[in-house]
Amino acid sequence: MPDILGATNPVPGRENAAINRNIPVSPNNTQIQNVPDPSKVSRPDGKTEQQGSDLQGDGQVRYYSNFQTFLQRLKNTPGLTDSLIRIFSGREGTVVLSGMSAGIAEEMSHVLEMLQMDESQLLDFLSGQFRTGTRFGGALFALLRNAYDRASSDGVRNDILQFLKAYVDFDSTSHIESNILRDLNSMADAMPASYAEKLRDMIAKLMNGMAAGDRTGNLQLLQRDLFPYMSSYVERTHDMGLPRTLLTMLALNVTRYENGSEEKLLESFHQLSGYGTLKGQLGGIDDQSLLLLLKSRQNAENSRAVQFSNHLAAAANRALKGEGSAELQEAFRNLVSAMLINESVYMPVNHFMLPLEWNGRMLFSELWVDPNAEDEQGRSGKQGGGPSMKFLLKIDVQSLGLFDVVLVHRGGEVDLQIACPEGVVPFSKQIEDAMSTILRNHELKPSRVLVRRMERPVALTEVFPKIFEGKNSVNVKV
Repeated sequence: MPDILGATNPVPGRENAAINRNIPVSPNNTQIQNVPDPSKVSRPDGKTEQQGSDLQGDGQVRYYSNFQTFLQRLKNTPGLTDSLIRIFSGREGTVVLSGMSAGIAEEMSHVLEMLQMDESQLLDFLSGQFRTGTRFGGALFALLRNAYDRASSDGVRNDILQFLKAYVDFDSTSHIESNILRDLNSMADAMPASYAEKLRDMIAKLMNGMAAGDRTGNLQLLQRDLFPYMSSYVERTHDMGLPRTLLTMLALNVTRYENGSEEKLLESFHQLSGYGTLKGQLGGIDDQSLLLLLKSRQNAENSRAVQFSNHLAAAANRALKGEGSAELQEAFRNLVSAMLINESVYMPVNHFMLPLEWNGRMLFSELWVDPNAEDEQGRSGKQGGGPSMKFLLKIDVQSLGLFDVVLVHRGGEVDLQIACPEGVVPFSKQIEDAMSTILRNHELKPSRVLVRRMERPVALTEVFPKIFEGKNSVNVKV
């Protein structure tokens, strides 16, 4: 039989190393058959010989990287509005997509209730997304941001970043705790019952500690009992599969759980207060005032926007776990993909979602905002006495169709372009006059208001070309 493991001595002259050394390197040899890739232009022999360029088609070889993957997903992922329309489909009123289980239907009923908004509720919904869209808002973080920009030493910058890291872990306590419990329950499910029984007892004890807010006791249970028990299990059974992988993930979450304690947070803040450049500004903040200030952001968790997101995420969670029809699962999968790609670390603009029922009609909207937009020459806009801001609003109105709205604000002047469906084109002049009046009523000067027929939906990268800025950096993928 063939020597698969290579345990015996090879035939002289037929060693693998010798064979490999005798193969000449022929990159232009058409007899070398590479794996076909239907997404790329093929050679005359039907095969591809190099990787494709980036999405802008500049002809340069672009090896796959994290940023390249982001661009590809941004190009291929269906829009969030398209996914919402598939989930909420119907002509007369609102009809939920068929194939839902009882749990998904209940969550979606809550979502439908929250879609009915008036003007004040819409403002609260949008403001709630602004407040929860960033962790680093307010006077304290503005002060730290200014200190980081003006810092003359790397030590100050590193300590500011350490404080921010501790704050992120502190603010994510509930999320980290849920991750820890999820990993432990997955471990118990993957272990034999004789080992899983003791682990489940420790999980129950840990859940009680989390409910009581005993972070110190929880850490001791994890570090002194759970980790030794799992390590002993892996050592005895030589189980190098899922439990070992989950143990690695658990170690990361426990590290964040420890770093997010109030003691670690206050310790890193006191380190900042010791610098002369920050002592006068931070020295007057005591520990209790700091904790109250940082916890005040958590009060926004009950906002309308957060409740809407929670119900929609719960419905998506049920659908992606197998509940509901295949069509429903695909719609929620596209919805989650669109939301994740718009919240990627590579996305340089802010993204907001605005689905609502207005005057009996469903509106599915997405809003992208660049608060530091550039003008046509690629410079930060300073014309008109202020910075430039650029907005892209995609609105799909029930029974009307898709609208693309591009708005640029520069020093009190507004440039507004609206692409509308064919059926709305006869009313272009009325829309232009109405929008101009609205802008003037809000003390804005309409420099140009244009309503035209939509030839095709505008791409996000066309309105915000700065998305491609990351392609000029070093891209790696491990």
